[in-house]
Amino acid sequence: MGQTLLEVEDLRTVFKTKDGDVKAVDGVSFHLDAGETLGIVGESGCGKSVTAMSIMGLQRPGRIVGGKVLFNGRDLTKTSETEMREIRGQEIAMIFQDPMTSLNPVFRAGWQVGEPLRLHRGLDGIRALAGAVAMLGKVGIPSPAERAKNYPHQFSGGMRQRAMIAMGLTTTPQVLIADEPTTALDVTIQAQILDLLRQVNREFGTATILITHNLGVVAGMCERVMVMYAGKVVESGPTTDVFAHPKHPYTWSLLRSIPRLDAERHEPLKPIEGLPPNLIDLPKGCAFHPRCPFKIERCSRDTPALNRVGETQMAACWVTQAGTELKGA
Repeated sequence: MGQTLLEVEDLRTVFKTKDGDVKAVDGVSFHLDAGETLGIVGESGCGKSVTAMSIMGLQRPGRIVGGKVLFNGRDLTKTSETEMREIRGQEIAMIFQDPMTSLNPVFRAGWQVGEPLRLHRGLDGIRALAGAVAMLGKVGIPSPAERAKNYPHQFSGGMRQRAMIAMGLTTTPQVLIADEPTTALDVTIQAQILDLLRQVNREFGTATILITHNLGVVAGMCERVMVMYAGKVVESGPTTDVFAHPKHPYTWSLLRSIPRLDAERHEPLKPIEGLPPNLIDLPKGCAFHPRCPFKIERCSRDTPALNRVGETQMAACWVTQAGTELKGA
């Protein structure tokens, strides 16, 4: 891979509530290299989206209380809001989960897609619209000049998502964060959007962070994967290695809970028992131990650090760090 564009070091984001501090992101560290696609997976509430929002400086009302977000060597947690506005949309772009609520219903699609060109490149309205039409065409929207005159409610779900991707790419950012880009889309449109993201990666050389629940999407899209649970990274490594030989019981459990088309015999799905923990009052030791089928006595006492397990993977687990293999995923 190329040079490291983004490096997150021990990032911590909390939300203050009347019941206590919600530790939404609790010591997350990872890096993103130029041209690669990194997948971030985990159950709802594990901290995936808040990690992305913290990178963009959009975590409010949450507050970053520790760590660094280094983009090309510059710590984004120390930059002013004015400086962050210059970076957002120009050097780091984000595709949000729901394009219907992310697009403004009272402005035409072309005006919104061209907004980054007006703000960051100083183009006038006519040239910005021309750039927006060109990008709408590149992301596969038919008759882009006519569609640029439409409002978001006149677009289908897939076209709205394409418009969001076009908006993110108008300034050719170095990093694209795609937060659940295929949520609520049918499988045919999902495949088209994922093909589009692959094309973006090849054509523009944009490094991509793909946040998703769908492990199949990660398998087909990402060189590396990072698994999160209770605001922490519990496993990371090359996607093929993590999926073939999971080193954390949570990853093992996720893989067992999805259907396999290549299985010799079809068996009932095996859901993960129990519920994710309360982020205000986390259990002592490993946060996953109340749901873990492999737990040992130490798991309920000490919190494991993310350490190297095997040649290519990192895992925060006392069981696998002791040399136990997790089989049957």
